Amino acid sequence: MNLKALILALITVFIWGSTFAANSVGLQGGYPAGHLVLVRFIIASILFIIIALLPNVKFRLPAKEDLLKIFFLGVLGISVYHICNTFGQVTVSAGTAGLLIGSGPIFTTLFAMWFLKEQLGKVGWFGLGFGLLGIVIISIGSGDSFGISPGVILILLAAVATSLFFVFQKPLFKKYTAIELTAYFTWAGTIPFFVYTPGLLDTVQNASVEANITTIYIGIFPTAIAYLTWAIALSMSSASSISSVLYLEPVIAIIVAWIWISELPTMISITGGIIAISGVIIVNFFGKRHSFIAEQKVKTSLK
Repeated sequence: MNLKALILALITVFIWGSTFAANSVGLQGGYPAGHLVLVRFIIASILFIIIALLPNVKFRLPAKEDLLKIFFLGVLGISVYHICNTFGQVTVSAGTAGLLIGSGPIFTTLFAMWFLKEQLGKVGWFGLGFGLLGIVIISIGSGDSFGISPGVILILLAAVATSLFFVFQKPLFKKYTAIELTAYFTWAGTIPFFVYTPGLLDTVQNASVEANITTIYIGIFPTAIAYLTWAIALSMSSASSISSVLYLEPVIAIIVAWIWISELPTMISITGGIIAISGVIIVNFFGKRHSFIAEQKVKTSLK
């Protein structure tokens, strides 16, 4: 693996791993979930407009025949994912949310089998079952009581949404670069967030200084800058060669949440996370007769 690509990939995953704690800071500091995602993606959309206009950046507008698909994928991968994930974090800890989202490739595998006819070997089926068991354990152990909270259900829906997004975006990578697609999806996915515009100025004025700074951080770094460093890493190395770095994301999410907001998942959730991520690794590295998920996950993983 190219060393520069590895360093950029590690920087990207560290930034993405910090998103869950940052969301919690914004939510606890006075931002309703709707306003948090709106401000975040307004900032990211503006940054991508600036990038697209830079003279040394090759940036093409999407073809007319792809506009509808790009719009719906943007709504699915950006709007649905972030609404479910952010609203879910109102009641779910940052570390637990990171574990659930980190287990998302299990759903991606299922959808790839159904829609793309991807095949699993015996080891793959074992890994798939192992991963699903881990997700169930994370979900049950996410709260103070023994059961599955509404927030967990929302985050699982976010994982399903992003998994469908990974599967159906595949053909577009034959025509567009990672930076182009990330910008298209960001712009398309930002549009539905404007439903949360009422009361936004009051929220910004009344939120804590830390919440406002953190929201700006989320818009600039996890939502925009990290995708640029990831796209550069992809240009230096193959997607499959750096895919394993993404398995660090749930670990980083837990560590950052512990240091930043003194928050840790329950031991049951951590155990489930270890089981789920192990299942993902088994499927992606040992269980597939031909691989697609690991390569797609690293191309566009909107956190």
